Amino acid sequence: QVQLVESGGGLVQAGGSLRLSCAASRRSLSGYSMGWFRQAPGKEREFVAAIRWNDDSPFYGDSGKGRFTIARDTGKNTVYLQMSRLKPDDTAVYYCAAGLVGYYGLASDRVYAYWGQGTQVTVSS
Repeated sequence: QVQLVESGGGLVQAGGSLRLSCAASRRSLSGYSMGWFRQAPGKEREFVAAIRWNDDSPFYGDSGKGRFTIARDTGKNTVYLQMSRLKPDDTAVYYCAAGLVGYYGLASDRVYAYWGQGTQVTVSS
């Protein structure tokens, strides 16, 4: 029902910034939550941030607090992840996810029904 396409990844120097985008195919995202996760080689998928579409309320995991900002554009059905002061440890494939996720499940990668293909972020030292 929802197809997601991430973009904006690339190679950046430590301390730099990137802005990731996730475009959703569904015209109405009312009731949905959109999340960002990342997965580094050999590591488990990690929650970064999420936002509830209806009330524009953001939530952040430990990896996303302070340096990352999640935002949505209702006109474009797009969610963004603005990343600043990037570190080599931020290197990962970043995935966008969507689902009818309740308040207590926003940080869990098990409850999102739809996932994008991911976009690679590489931060050099």
